[in-house]
Amino acid sequence: MPKDFEINIYPIKLNLFYIYINKLKFENWTAASALNFIAMKSYSYACIPTFFLLSVIVITSAITRATNDDSQWLAAEAKALRETGWWSNYRKRVGNHCLWPGIRCYAGSVVEIDLSGLGLKGGITPQIGALSKLKLLKYLDLSSNRLTGELPSSLGNLTQLAVLDLSYNYLQSIPEDIGRLTNLVALNLSSNRFIGAIPSSVSNLTNLASLFLQSNQLDGSIPEDIGRLTNLIALNLSSNRFIGAIPSSVSNLTNLASLFLQSNQLDGSIPEDIGRLTNLVAFDLSYNRLVGPIPSSVSNLTNLASLFLQSNQLDGSIPEDIGRLTNLVALNLSSNYLVGPIPSSVTNLTNLASLFLQSNQLDGSIPEDIGRLTNLVAFDLSYNRLVGPIPSSVGNLTNLASLFLQSNQLNGSIPEDIGRLTNLVELDLSSNRLSGHIPSSLGQLTNLGSLSNCLSMNLNLLEGPIPNEIESLKALECLDLSDNKLSGSIPNQIGNLSNLTVLILANNNLSGRIPLQICYLSLHQLDLSHNFIGGDIPSQLFNLSYSTDIDLSHNLLQGVIPSQFGDLTDLSSLDLSWNNLTGTIPEFPFSVRNLNLSFNSLMGQIPNGLSYFPPETFTGNKDLCGSTQGFPPCPSTKHNLVVIILVPTLLFLISYFALLVFILRRQYRAKALKHDPSPTKNGDLFCIWNFDGKIAFEDIIRATEDFDIKYCIGTGGYGSVYRAVLPTGKVVALKKLHRLEAEQPAYDTSFRNEIKFLTEIRHKNIVKLHGFCLHNRCMFLIYEYMEKGSLFYALSIDEEAVELDWTKRVKIVKGVAHALSYMHHYCNPPIVHRDISSNNILLNSELEPFIADFGTAKLLDPDSSNRTVIVGTYGYIAPELAYLLVVTEKCDVYSFGVLTLEILMGKHPGELLSTLSSSSSRVQNFMLNEILDPRLSTPRSQKTAGDIVFIAVIAFACLRPRPKARPTMKLVSQEFLHIKSPIAMPLHEISVIELKNHEMFMSDENHK
Repeated sequence: MPKDFEINIYPIKLNLFYIYINKLKFENWTAASALNFIAMKSYSYACIPTFFLLSVIVITSAITRATNDDSQWLAAEAKALRETGWWSNYRKRVGNHCLWPGIRCYAGSVVEIDLSGLGLKGGITPQIGALSKLKLLKYLDLSSNRLTGELPSSLGNLTQLAVLDLSYNYLQSIPEDIGRLTNLVALNLSSNRFIGAIPSSVSNLTNLASLFLQSNQLDGSIPEDIGRLTNLIALNLSSNRFIGAIPSSVSNLTNLASLFLQSNQLDGSIPEDIGRLTNLVAFDLSYNRLVGPIPSSVSNLTNLASLFLQSNQLDGSIPEDIGRLTNLVALNLSSNYLVGPIPSSVTNLTNLASLFLQSNQLDGSIPEDIGRLTNLVAFDLSYNRLVGPIPSSVGNLTNLASLFLQSNQLNGSIPEDIGRLTNLVELDLSSNRLSGHIPSSLGQLTNLGSLSNCLSMNLNLLEGPIPNEIESLKALECLDLSDNKLSGSIPNQIGNLSNLTVLILANNNLSGRIPLQICYLSLHQLDLSHNFIGGDIPSQLFNLSYSTDIDLSHNLLQGVIPSQFGDLTDLSSLDLSWNNLTGTIPEFPFSVRNLNLSFNSLMGQIPNGLSYFPPETFTGNKDLCGSTQGFPPCPSTKHNLVVIILVPTLLFLISYFALLVFILRRQYRAKALKHDPSPTKNGDLFCIWNFDGKIAFEDIIRATEDFDIKYCIGTGGYGSVYRAVLPTGKVVALKKLHRLEAEQPAYDTSFRNEIKFLTEIRHKNIVKLHGFCLHNRCMFLIYEYMEKGSLFYALSIDEEAVELDWTKRVKIVKGVAHALSYMHHYCNPPIVHRDISSNNILLNSELEPFIADFGTAKLLDPDSSNRTVIVGTYGYIAPELAYLLVVTEKCDVYSFGVLTLEILMGKHPGELLSTLSSSSSRVQNFMLNEILDPRLSTPRSQKTAGDIVFIAVIAFACLRPRPKARPTMKLVSQEFLHIKSPIAMPLHEISVIELKNHEMFMSDENHK
């Protein structure tokens, strides 16, 4: 290799800070030694990123300025460039090829070609081999384009190349001839669709300093000959389908600074000789099937800044010598089968920012000196078998943002010093054996809940009252103190927790009354069951208009059931059983799916509207009557008259009184029927569910003239949509499955899937299903009509797009976020939509958003792998689905990120996302105002501008390639309740890169 190098390192984004290195010159260094210097400097503090971009331009003393005698050579260069087809606009030119886009010359000859992010399409032509005529070509970058097909074998002719970057394309096959590029220093083929095994010839590339093959579909085993690449500094084979053991020859790669093999199917044990890689700074073997113990030789890797071994099948104990890795910033050994105690030497790792040991079988106690790790930000020991008390030294960890100790066997009291952890946003101490009082110092943790997590202390032995100081936790969204021995009344101060959406205090010894203050919170879930709470149910409880789950069972409540419960239109579950409630049963909203009124002292008729509930709903109320099985029929009017006539004369006064009561009852029933008539032919659409469908069906047929084409307003994937005006004057949308599609199981399943979800969920930003018909001749759904159609339509038409001003667009983003949060976090089990796109967001006349089309939605099963086929709309599908085929809530989060950028830009952001993935330096100059929808004027209001900045930050956070690095929709929804611009600058001064790399939502795997 030549001795003189000029190396340009683009800004490298690390997890905790930025390092900028530009135009470093190295005299008389080899490529490997130069790159080794860069790696050591760049990774001395934080974890190595998945890839880094480098441009190596080799300048030899043999290069001289071109003369007129070189014209034939230069003409040959221009011809070779034209034959690639990448410069189609330059076919007629014979000179000045050095001025063509992406070309860099030295002394008149091409040394660098950078066409990254220019939207190149099609396959790479075999004529690429003609570039071998460019005798000085050292750098070829075609990354972040749309190139497809196989790499031609003629690529092997470019033997002079030092850097080859083809990442972020759709290429499918790596030729064996790749091994002829023996001068390569950097090879990046990541984020493509390469299949098959790694060509054995790769082991010939002995000058390689970096090899990136991650995020493909490569399989087979890792070649044993990989150990020949002894100059490697960075090796990334992650996110593929490799099987078999890690080759022992990897231990020959002693110059490695980063080794990433995560997210494959590797098995066997970690090579014992791995300790020879003493230059390693970042080491990741997570998400494989590795077995056996962690080799003790790992403790030789004293330069490590990050060690990730989570989600394998490793057993044995944590090496005692792990305390030698004093440069560690991140250590993750979670989700294995590790046993034994936590080594006391862990407390020597004073640079640790994150320590994850959860989901193992660790026992013993938490080291008393754990308080020495004062740089810890994230600490998780949950789901182990740890015993003993929580060390008081935990109070020294004042930088902690998350502390998870749940599901162990910890005992003793909660340290009072826990109040010193004022940076905590997540705290979970649940499922232990903690006793004593809840410390009042808990009120000092005022940041708790700002990541939308619960404060969970449930399933312990805590006693005494709930401290009044809890009112200071203003950011708290969820509070779970259930299954303890707490006593006293519920403090009124809980009503000051204005962000609280979930309150669970069940299974305690709480007494007193339900505080009126909690009735004014925006609670989705309220569970006060299994206590000794008395008094009436406050009528103000109907203020919980967004409540979906209320459980007040097994208490001492008395009085009547407030009729205002009928106003809770989103209510899906209500349990008032095992109390002392009296009076009659009021009408409940149709949305209630689970109802339990058993074992009270209720009387009178069971409302007809509740007849579809099983008898167990009402059992234990001896004075109820009606048509429900197991209950006597209510006495008729005729029977009452007979009784009155047969009353003895001696009871005349009593008879007279009874007759008067009878008359009054008839008047009351007449008035009730006037306001609530029985269903008729032109009655409620819910007849489709309550009866056989004929009555509503006839209205539908008449309103659409048997689905005449003139009423059709659109055609979807498996049916047509019609607009219909019912006899009541109500306008509805009908989605009718075509008869041809109805005979296909896939369409029928999708149709029934949509019914299943939309009849069980209720949210103001999810389209409402009024009814359905599942007749073998005609299948259709009846929806709430959306006057403005789809968001895609609104953004596609200039007049409609202008009507969607910035304020309305912000509102749309927020509405979709709240609906997804409800689906992911308040439905049990969680629901993943799997096809969030602008086509599936509908707008009503007020331009409010509604998520529609649940045909591909899926329930997440916590006991299943949730494997799936790829469904959804191209351009919105999360990248991990391509290789993991496992659906999680984070798939919807990614789609939401794409949708949010689309709303800001007025078009799909595919081109922007490709450009941002590019290595081109011009990306740094993109300003936020340049990507916003040009059909709208730049917002003048500082608040509106701040909202846009905030939304852009959230969008980019949702688009992170690593699913666990994306925020949850619950977090996004909560943050939208208090939008605060993270950057107070004019839009034209804020770069897109700055927003993309903003540190908001940077908790990575700590999102729970």
